[in-house]
Amino acid sequence: MSASRPAVRPEAPARSPREVARQVIEIEAAAVAGLLPQLDGSFDRAVALLLGASGRVVCTGMGKSGLVLQKIAATLSSTGTPAFFLHPAEAVHGDLGAIVPGDVVLAASFSGTTEELLRLVSTLKRLGTPLVAITGSPKSPLARHAEVHLTAAIDQEACPLNLAPTASTTATLALGDALAMALLEARGFTQEDFALLHPAGRLGKRLLTAEQVMHGGDALPAVTLETPMREAIYEMTRKGLGITAVVDDGGKLAGCISDGDLRRLLAEDEGLLSRTAGQCMKAAPRTIAPGELAPAALQKMEQHRITSLFVCEASGKLLGIVHLHDLWGLELF
Repeated sequence: MSASRPAVRPEAPARSPREVARQVIEIEAAAVAGLLPQLDGSFDRAVALLLGASGRVVCTGMGKSGLVLQKIAATLSSTGTPAFFLHPAEAVHGDLGAIVPGDVVLAASFSGTTEELLRLVSTLKRLGTPLVAITGSPKSPLARHAEVHLTAAIDQEACPLNLAPTASTTATLALGDALAMALLEARGFTQEDFALLHPAGRLGKRLLTAEQVMHGGDALPAVTLETPMREAIYEMTRKGLGITAVVDDGGKLAGCISDGDLRRLLAEDEGLLSRTAGQCMKAAPRTIAPGELAPAALQKMEQHRITSLFVCEASGKLLGIVHLHDLWGLELF
């Protein structure tokens, strides 16, 4: 039997939906702005406690606060502070084993009286696990038992009935984001660090290096100066990049032969197959350092109207090759 929806009252609403939306946004904006005068030394102590933890930040909360703490845990983890969400009801039914020495618990409850969270307090004390609490009341039981308490008091919820968690959860979310960003700066977390944790994201792709996107090892088309042209052509065909590097005995890049070079050579020299790669190569091909970013490789290819760049160490040793089509597939811009 399906649950029925609440009945819609026949009388017309006193306000338009847009008016309701405007009031909700105004109340929630005021709730976030109201956090500023509540910031004090406790915030600094909370950051220091979280920063000094040798373990993870265990985020927990019930109901809507729990959903907000799930997001905060994700934000912390993606910005250099290992964190995860632990449901407080599951915790007191066996999942407390997830908390290990070195962890810090970050809990949120607007009332500060959530039963499931208060059950955790005595266990956390036995484990010696520090507690950072976010509540709307500094005098609440959860606030009193926390090592550090952060106040997220609001004047009213954005709910017209002043019941549904709205402004309170928005304020908690903003305070959690503030903690995450303060920790990010304290750790010296960089764009490169962010990219490592977001390899599939657009920023992560833009911060990939030439070494990370190159064809190397067995996928790298390369022949020696003495390689017969017949074998060089086979190497170009087998690797499928339309080009092959030509290296000296020390593995340094000496030149290259491309499909275009090959067509010109065939038109000019009937005895091409009797020559070596060293005799037919184009010297001083375009190169890029392994640590250069992928967008820089793309810009260099477009500037010189080429489809490949060889990745070389400062000594000239060949490491790999970056192809234009691989960079287009990354959607760098």
